[in-house]
Amino acid sequence: MSVAHKQTFADVVRALRRPKVLAMLLLGFSSGLPLYLVGNTMGYWMRENGSELSAIGFLSWVGLAYTLKFLWAPIIDKTNVPLLGRLGHRRGWMLLSQLIVAVGLAGMAIVQPQGGLVVFGALALMAAFASATQDIVVDAWRIEIADDAEELGLLTSGTQFGYRSALLVTDALILILATYIGWALSYWAMVALMGVGVAAVLLLAREPAASQTPKVREHAPLWTLSGLWDAIAGPFIAFFKTHGKWALLMLAAISLYRLPDFVMGPMSNPFYADIGISKEFVGEIRASIGLGTSMLGIAAAGISAVRFGFVPTLLAGAILGPGSNAAFTWVAYASGDHSVFAVAMAIDGFATGFAGTALVAYMSSLTSVGYTATQYALLSSFYALLGKLLKGFSGVAVEQLALGRSLAEGYGLFFLGTALAGIPALLLCLWLSQRMRTAPAAGVQAG
Repeated sequence: MSVAHKQTFADVVRALRRPKVLAMLLLGFSSGLPLYLVGNTMGYWMRENGSELSAIGFLSWVGLAYTLKFLWAPIIDKTNVPLLGRLGHRRGWMLLSQLIVAVGLAGMAIVQPQGGLVVFGALALMAAFASATQDIVVDAWRIEIADDAEELGLLTSGTQFGYRSALLVTDALILILATYIGWALSYWAMVALMGVGVAAVLLLAREPAASQTPKVREHAPLWTLSGLWDAIAGPFIAFFKTHGKWALLMLAAISLYRLPDFVMGPMSNPFYADIGISKEFVGEIRASIGLGTSMLGIAAAGISAVRFGFVPTLLAGAILGPGSNAAFTWVAYASGDHSVFAVAMAIDGFATGFAGTALVAYMSSLTSVGYTATQYALLSSFYALLGKLLKGFSGVAVEQLALGRSLAEGYGLFFLGTALAGIPALLLCLWLSQRMRTAPAAGVQAG
């Protein structure tokens, strides 16, 4: 199925007014809200409370919940939530996961890093697990609610607008808020914002017809041998059967695509604290320049996916993505100059917005009805697994690179190394793009 090439920017803007796209925007916000609160922003909070870089890096491993979500995605694909299941298969799981995220974040606000990193980390893990579950269901809902590939591209853009807005709230506005009211009260404010997703589930989202069709719902019970086999092996078999020899190349490209961002992530906020850039200034730049350029990047990727196809857009993102990491090397060697930092944030906003949307749109195009949640969870796990394993050592890497140098130089070398880590993904995307042009009938969407 190819993507229509007659969409205009005005069509994309008008599509954001549709009820399902508005719901997708709000659900994207709810999905993105917990990510930094149990990741990069949590690291900023910990650093200000005197935590070592190595401890911050290791605690970032709570984010592995997002990477391992394919392990419980089959349960979500095949079962309804007790009581809340009356809302529908997808909607019931959405609401349950949102409520658990709110409880986990509230616990973090109560305990705080000084209350003990073990308990604090356990609460962060709880929120991350529930957030990963929310992602599974929201991604499945987005794919199943779309009427065609063209609408899927628009819904993906809506998701990314909401998701990136949430990241800017938790990566920018919260820094300004924490300057005036402290970290604990700021986290309580984020708990309240989880109500955005709850409202979307209760008031806007409707249950996809696909999740109710016999093809999807009439499986053997999960507790039987055949049901368990279908839940666990079925999605993998269907994926390799659909994409054949292309499957391994796709998985390899996906697994390396966002490696630079994941490895760099835990050290970005401690970097700002260590070079003397205030939380307030970081928040202001992210909320202004960062927000604007992120939205431009998301819109550009959405339009590119509609006009040129998923694979060419993926290739463009593989070029743009690592550039933002290299920009922060410039910040390190400029000793935290505010003008340089603002330019770097503009580059980072556009590049990460574009690359993130490109990857989500591409992965969404590869799933099969009946295994939507599990297959998308598998793909998103592949894209995050290597990076999230390696990022736990990011603090140790910076500390080692700083030996015999200034800490700023250690950060600069680290950021440059993460940018170079994007080269393998670029080469794989080039190969995928070339092979798609020479064999468009291979069963993989060429755009």
